[in-house]
Amino acid sequence: MKLYRFLTGPDESSFCHRVTDALNKGWQLHGSPSLTFDPQLGKTYCGQAVTKEVEGKDYDPSMKLGEQ
Repeated sequence: MKLYRFLTGPDESSFCHRVTDALNKGWQLHGSPSLTFDPQLGKTYCGQAVTKEVEGKDYDPSMKLGEQ
């Protein structure tokens, strides 16, 4: 089964740590990262898609993707 996640968060080191954690758990980057700016809050937010191939399991919508 192939899994997909889209990680999002403020443009801070915590976002980079979340992506790094996913990569170290076997997830692969999928496409380019995205950035958006919220002018009211004065903050930039990041997004990065990641995918992972998991053998021997069937997809179930109730599964927690980050735990696979």
